[in-house]
Amino acid sequence: DVTEVKNVAIWGNHSATQYPDFYNATIGGKPVPEVITDKAWLEGAFIEMVQKRGAAIIQARGASSAASAANAVVDTVRNLTTPTPDGEFFSVAVCSDGSYGVEEGLIFGYPVRSNGKDWEIVQGIKHNDFGQGKVDITHKELLSEKEAVKELL
Repeated sequence: DVTEVKNVAIWGNHSATQYPDFYNATIGGKPVPEVITDKAWLEGAFIEMVQKRGAAIIQARGASSAASAANAVVDTVRNLTTPTPDGEFFSVAVCSDGSYGVEEGLIFGYPVRSNGKDWEIVQGIKHNDFGQGKVDITHKELLSEKEAVKELL
């Protein structure tokens, strides 16, 4: 049941380096790696599937993934304007305040909570070495993109 999946943060850039953090997510209240025990699949095929989701939708539909993007906008607005249940969070790209070592001012996907009016980046999420490596890769990519357009800023 997909409604049992909670707290899947998508860290970083909206690109093939984004990191869907299954290590800190739960299914039915249990950590994902306890429910899906195939670590190689989680660290490989699962992440790649999320990273390439837009292209997969276009290929499957033979049309734009705009409907999926529009649905994501609706979900995000609802999440930002409705209090987040205790112990839960959702993902959204926001202007970094320096949290988790990400350069301030970069637009970066973070775990976020809302009280229905204001939102905040969830603090204190711990990454294992694998997860921190993925966050570092997507952060470095965004820094590279910023450097590439610095003359335009």
